[in-house]
Amino acid sequence: MTAPDPMQAENGSNPARDLPRKAPGGGINLLAGLRILDLTTSIAGPYATQILSDFGAEIIKIERPGHGDDSRSWGPPFLDGYSLWYASVNRNKKSVELDLRKDEGYGVFLDLLRVCDAFVTNQLPKLRQRLRIDYETLTEQKSNLVYVSLTGHGSDGPRAEWPCYDIIAEGYSSVMDVTGEAANDPQKVGTPAADLLAGSDAATACIAALFDASRNGRGHFVDISMIDSMTRLMSPRIMTYLGSGIVPRRTGAKDSVIAVYQTFETADEMITLALPNDNIWHRFWQAVGQPELGSDPRFATGADRHAHRAEIVLAIAKILRMRSRKDWLDLFNELQIPAGPINRIDQVTQDAELKRKGLFFSIETDNEPMPQCGLGIRIDGQDSGFRSAPPKLGQHTDEVLRDLLGYDSTRISRLKHAGVI
Repeated sequence: MTAPDPMQAENGSNPARDLPRKAPGGGINLLAGLRILDLTTSIAGPYATQILSDFGAEIIKIERPGHGDDSRSWGPPFLDGYSLWYASVNRNKKSVELDLRKDEGYGVFLDLLRVCDAFVTNQLPKLRQRLRIDYETLTEQKSNLVYVSLTGHGSDGPRAEWPCYDIIAEGYSSVMDVTGEAANDPQKVGTPAADLLAGSDAATACIAALFDASRNGRGHFVDISMIDSMTRLMSPRIMTYLGSGIVPRRTGAKDSVIAVYQTFETADEMITLALPNDNIWHRFWQAVGQPELGSDPRFATGADRHAHRAEIVLAIAKILRMRSRKDWLDLFNELQIPAGPINRIDQVTQDAELKRKGLFFSIETDNEPMPQCGLGIRIDGQDSGFRSAPPKLGQHTDEVLRDLLGYDSTRISRLKHAGVI
């Protein structure tokens, strides 16, 4: 099957037009009543606050006047004036343009901080001090503040001021070294994995800190490092090395402690296959019509199969090339043999079960429907839904200052004239 042209969007294609349209409202509201002040940019920090927003928290997103979140400019592709990278991690938020470098802007920031429960930032420590948004300064204003720092290397130590992006964290963590074919260069994961994992960690830790603050009335300093989060993701491989001295190497998903746990070609498209225990091992060989190989004493245990892995893989590869991917997957799923497709992005978005669960949907913007990928978490049968589209830069500045802080129109006009907002 021919892969789609990556430039097809420039020719007028927008698959979001075919997605179910979701209206704002409903969803999971377990964090309703919590308000988060968000001073993050790019992917990791905004992803953290989007998770909190999907659970019902109100997010006040502070952005630099005239510039905003760095990811607003990440493209092409753009859709209806939005960077799709930006739109992927910023729904359910209110955007306020605010210049913290000006004293009046800093005063507005402190007013917002006092009516929020948590503060999330991905600024490096020295910049936080220059902007007067460091933990020590802000807790003087709000003693029970939950302060979440999400940076590449963490908030202390000799690397604290070093800049970091996803690819840097993946390199540090060793995930790149074990990803890809043995004969090829190390490979980055095909999504900003360190950003998304660290963002998830920040959201989880923020909720835990808020829970304790609600019981004990004290705030917390949450320190998330992208490199620490991504390194933790490697813990099964790290533990294997630390306990054995054997350094794992990249094998293109063709090796594992499980003897058969890899990709295989079929008559048309590739599949993944896992035979992790004795029962599944025997069911597989029954399914492919060679039960004698399943009962061969040379392959009786997982350790035996690992020792004879090359021979087993050759036998399986020869068999699986005889039929199509669909034929094999239909058979294996019926017999509960773990197997699956290797989907392209366009195929994932057409997956019937993911569509049934409503993971992909579109929302109204000015012209084109805006695609969204949902949280993928259901609580009491309810998914996260959405409350508002990713905001335009400064879209809610007047609303937040008026409704949340009680500023009158004269004061708001003066702040605009001064370039503060």
